[in-house]
Amino acid sequence: MDFSTTQRLVAMRQFSTIDRFISELDKGLRATFGRQQGTGRHQPDRCPTDDRMSAADKAHAASLMRVNHAGEIAAQALYNGQQIGARSEAVRQRLAQSAAEETDHLLWCRQRVEALGQSTSKLAPFWYWGSFSIGLLAGLAGDRWSLGFIKETEDQVGDHLRGHLQSLPEQDECSRQIVEQMIVDEQQHGDLAKQLGGKPLPAPVKQAMKLASKVMTTVSYRI
Repeated sequence: MDFSTTQRLVAMRQFSTIDRFISELDKGLRATFGRQQGTGRHQPDRCPTDDRMSAADKAHAASLMRVNHAGEIAAQALYNGQQIGARSEAVRQRLAQSAAEETDHLLWCRQRVEALGQSTSKLAPFWYWGSFSIGLLAGLAGDRWSLGFIKETEDQVGDHLRGHLQSLPEQDECSRQIVEQMIVDEQQHGDLAKQLGGKPLPAPVKQAMKLASKVMTTVSYRI
C-alpha cells in the first residue's frame, strides 16, 4: 500500500466519540503542560539587555508574559472548542490553522517567562478547559457567530497586548519583540474571521468577554 493510499484511508476514517475525546484531552494536556512545539517560525530572540534589567523589572516582565501565556492557552482552547461546533469544513480548517499559528505564541511566551526566572500560571488547566467550554458554545451558535467571536476576541487581545507594550520595561527588547509579533498575528486572525463572514457580537456579550478577560489577566499575573 503506497503512502497516498494510506493518507486517503486515514482521511476517510470515521472517528468515534472516544477517539474525539482522547484527541481533545491530548490537545489540552499539550497546551497546559508545555508539550506543543509550534510551527517552526523563528522565535524572537533579541535579548541582549536582560542583564541590565533590575530584579523588579524582570519580575514585572515575567508576570506580564505569564499573563500572555495564559491568554494563549485560552486561545488554543477557544479554537479547539469552536472546531468541534463548526458547521462548515472551510471554517473548521481555518480554525485549525489559526490554532496551529497560535502555538508559536504559546511556546515563545513560556520560554520567555522561564528565561526571566519564573513559571507559567499554575491555573493553566482551568484557563484551558473553561475557555474550551466557551469556544464550544460559540461554535454551536453557528459559524457566523463563531467567527464574530474570534474577531472580537482578537480585537480585545490586541488592545491588551498594546497595553503590555506600554507597561514592559524599556530594556526588555526580547519580550517587546514577541509581543509585537503577536499583535501582528492576532490582527490577521481577526481580519480573516471578519472576511469569512463573522457577525458583530451584541454589546452585552462583548462586555462579558472583557470581564472574563480581566479576571484571567489579574489572577494569572500573580498565580
